[in-house]
Amino acid sequence: MEIYYVILAVLLLAAIADLVVGVANDAVNFLNSAIGSKVAPRVLIMLVASAGIIVGVTFSSGMMEIARKGIFNPEMLTFPEVMIIFAATMLTDVLLLDLFNTFGLPTSTTVSLVFELLGAAFSISLVKVLQDGGGVSEALAFINTASVLKILFSIVLSVVVAFIAGALIQYLSRMLFTFDINSRIKRYGSIWGGAALAGITYFLLVKGAKGASFLDASQATWLKDHALMLAGLSLVFWTLVMQFVSLFTRVNVFKPVVLAGTFALAMAFAANDLVNFIGAPLAGLAAFEEVQYLSDPLNTLMGSLAEPVRANTMMLLIAGLIMAATLWMSKKARTVTATEVNLGRQGEGAERFEANPIARSIVRMVLSVFRFFGYVTPASWKRAIERRFDTSKYQPVPDENGEYPSFDYLRASVNLIVSALLISFGTTLKLPLSTTYVTFMVAMATALPDRAWGRDSAVYRVSGVLTVVGGWFFTALIAASSAALIAVIIFYTQLPGLIAIMLIALLLLGNSIRVHRRREREHEEENRYLISPSTMAEASKRIRTEVSDIIAGVAETVRKSNDGLASENRLLMKEARDQARTLAKRGKGMAHSVMNTAHLEESEDAVDDKSYAEVIGSISLLLRGLRNMTGQCYTHVNNNHRALTEEQILDLKEIEAGLLHFLERLSAEIKDAQPELSSDTESEAEGIVSMIRKADKRQLKRSKKEKQTTRSSLLMLEILTEYEEIVYHTMALRRRSAQLADTPGL
Repeated sequence: MEIYYVILAVLLLAAIADLVVGVANDAVNFLNSAIGSKVAPRVLIMLVASAGIIVGVTFSSGMMEIARKGIFNPEMLTFPEVMIIFAATMLTDVLLLDLFNTFGLPTSTTVSLVFELLGAAFSISLVKVLQDGGGVSEALAFINTASVLKILFSIVLSVVVAFIAGALIQYLSRMLFTFDINSRIKRYGSIWGGAALAGITYFLLVKGAKGASFLDASQATWLKDHALMLAGLSLVFWTLVMQFVSLFTRVNVFKPVVLAGTFALAMAFAANDLVNFIGAPLAGLAAFEEVQYLSDPLNTLMGSLAEPVRANTMMLLIAGLIMAATLWMSKKARTVTATEVNLGRQGEGAERFEANPIARSIVRMVLSVFRFFGYVTPASWKRAIERRFDTSKYQPVPDENGEYPSFDYLRASVNLIVSALLISFGTTLKLPLSTTYVTFMVAMATALPDRAWGRDSAVYRVSGVLTVVGGWFFTALIAASSAALIAVIIFYTQLPGLIAIMLIALLLLGNSIRVHRRREREHEEENRYLISPSTMAEASKRIRTEVSDIIAGVAETVRKSNDGLASENRLLMKEARDQARTLAKRGKGMAHSVMNTAHLEESEDAVDDKSYAEVIGSISLLLRGLRNMTGQCYTHVNNNHRALTEEQILDLKEIEAGLLHFLERLSAEIKDAQPELSSDTESEAEGIVSMIRKADKRQLKRSKKEKQTTRSSLLMLEILTEYEEIVYHTMALRRRSAQLADTPGL
């Protein structure tokens, strides 16, 4: 029995860890709309969401049966077998959800739990029947196939319905309110707010009546039977309240709707998904308590797990407090939320995802469909629709940190109301839904009528959606296969195997923390350029500082690349290549910063538009060339090609010394806003170019004498060419920074 004490300890520790990683992933479900619209200060949003979680956990008692009997038939399995299934499920769940959190991808904790239980239960059942001489078909008898198929069907159906419903309701809502919400809120605001809050009330009643640990069966039944009547009464009540608010206060009626929706979805998340985090550990604890005093616990069948269960309210509240604390402290929760907000935001900016061929094809197809409807739609209709969807009337107001909302209150409220109603409707039909899939698809669908995905951003947004949706299939596949593998390993190796898997899990979790920190630093570098400057002095100072930092980064990358190439240090070369890629991403953000400055420019005596264009062009060409050069150098070393000769290394070192000194000098002059380009700087640049061209000639002579291989000769010539380009483009940036320093008022 010793191993089962260890498994029980693993389950309890994994429950805490799973609460943390689970909340980090699912927080996007209820935080996306409030944070994206900046409906209130973040502290207030978090307080509302935390309250929803605390209330929601007390309604989750009835959901705990899913982990006990919803996927497999416990009466056919012994105590050791179910404990191994639960252990494999929890270890896989923590690692899988943490992986998705690290890369900022929202996934379904429900799907992960279902397929982990399915994979682990099937693998143990298969081992069991094979040992008894049976076949694969007999192992299926251990699985609750009807329940699994029902879950899969409801999830697929909910994705399609959520997207269609979100797009349609947002289209009708925008037709009613347009983007000029303030002028129409007096007319329609109270009716809209009353209907929205009535929908949320219905949602709370439907979800709350199911599985509340403090309600008896008769009370829960009464609430469910009278939910529609209570929702109708609440429609009248909330409409009158919203009318009063609209007439006698300055409160925007959308704000209480968004905050109420945030509370409702947070409550639903806690009620629905708490089982995903602690259901298996609690089931394991119940199994352990069942057999610990029996004479033959290892051969006891676990039919008791199939009996109805009511969780302890105090235990649920403790879990809720851990979830609420995670919501406040987890940086990964912010990362996942930022991904969904970024994909649905109104307007352009730094994109988190790169374009892919499938996304390009989808965008081209959609554009073709729009062109067709444009041809067949009467011109008067098109003009009328265009007036209702005129985005120029959308004038977002920045918050206290100078950050603009990603979308307005109308879209935020539609996201929440549609998600809440779909989830409550699924609950009345007893369909197990994924709250993540529903809320994500609704959020993406509402972005379409608002034309948030313009021609310049559509391919990146579609690529992001495809990445997230593809991750959902990956969730099911990796959850089932990993849990199955871990279960088999524990079954055959017992305690040593369990300890080894735990150590591997700890190493993977530690590595994910490092990866997440690096990715967040990169995103922060990109996003800090998107905050618009308020004055020309601030804008020009920022450009000079950023250009100076980029040139200093180029110098550091050149040094690492040369050192790695000379010593054939693959890791150092990889570091140089990755640093060049990071600089290239910073360059894209820098282009946004320069464009913001150009838009701010109004003085006739200030810098002409050509200067800004040349700054953008020089940065782009400089960093693109640097990225290509470091990539080729890394490939040369990584493929184990012949090393450079001593003559080549000496040439590069000689040029490197002068080039690094030159770049450091330019970086300092630009940062200090020195207005004049000194003759010494010009002379130093000419001297470096002269050294580069002499080295170029020496390399060509060496190539003719066939002293070097073709690969090393081409690489050497490529490096020398890029060095000259670095001098040229950094000098161009220096000249333009001098003009910025001379701008009146700076």
